[in-house]
Amino acid sequence: MTPQPTQGGAPPIAAGRLWAAGAATAVVAALIAVVGILLARGVFDVPVLAPEGEGTWGDADTMTYALFCALAALIATGLLHLLLASTPRPFEFFGWIIGLATVAAAAAPFVAGGDTNSKIATTVINLAVGVAIGTLLSSAGRSAARTVY
Repeated sequence: MTPQPTQGGAPPIAAGRLWAAGAATAVVAALIAVVGILLARGVFDVPVLAPEGEGTWGDADTMTYALFCALAALIATGLLHLLLASTPRPFEFFGWIIGLATVAAAAAPFVAGGDTNSKIATTVINLAVGVAIGTLLSSAGRSAARTVY
């Protein structure tokens, strides 16, 4: 069976495959956030996202942060799906958008209050989440954009 190109000659997209990868990426992003906070607070004794008295797991902000990281992965999946369906060279645009968003997320802790160690730890976590989202979704997008039989 020969695949039918979508309107405008864009390659067909295996949307189910792309969104399954997006969901898996969301789980990875959330886990990176949780593990990063556990390492920062438990191993390096750096208070990230919670006052020092909250312990290794922190407070409700830890789970909120993890959920926002997961949401970022799902938003990135939607963006990639849109780019695959509508733009020439979608992976170049996706790379630039995710790269710049990651740089913004990495710089954000330095415009807020807090001690330098907390800012550095949050920056490292944000960078790890951004790199994971960008790399995992780029490879999933290439797989989903291949010819579907």
